[in-house]
Amino acid sequence: MSTAPRTSSTYAETPLQVTALVYSIVFVLIGIGGFIPGLTSGVESLELAGHSSEAMLFGVFQVSILHNVVHLVLGAVGLAAAGTFGRSRAYLILGGAVYALLWLYGLFVPHDHDANIVPLNAADNWLHLALAITMVGLGLLFGRGARDALRG
Repeated sequence: MSTAPRTSSTYAETPLQVTALVYSIVFVLIGIGGFIPGLTSGVESLELAGHSSEAMLFGVFQVSILHNVVHLVLGAVGLAAAGTFGRSRAYLILGGAVYALLWLYGLFVPHDHDANIVPLNAADNWLHLALAITMVGLGLLFGRGARDALRG
């Protein structure tokens, strides 16, 4: 048995990779859910983009086709990233950073403004803040711990 640190891993082997996988599965499910009547109220008013979309995922989060597609793409990227430690870490940290930027964007762009193309409402803003904190935090926490274990 070799005592050398492992440089490769299997799919979703480490806690970091499992975390990336869980986030990505949730994003895919949310992206699909944004198109399903019952999960999304007002789905008949779903617009391509913009603040005028009246569709509400779970009756709370304002969504559009663009918003749903962004979740699907983010989920697909995460599914691919969960294959390696480094990509999982980057996915969580960079994904969290993107959500931090979306949170700031949502704070400063009025909800009824033409620049609100995603669209975002207050519930989206709070969720984006929570995603930013948890994704970056878990990416750093699990990323550091596993890296140190591989070195030692």
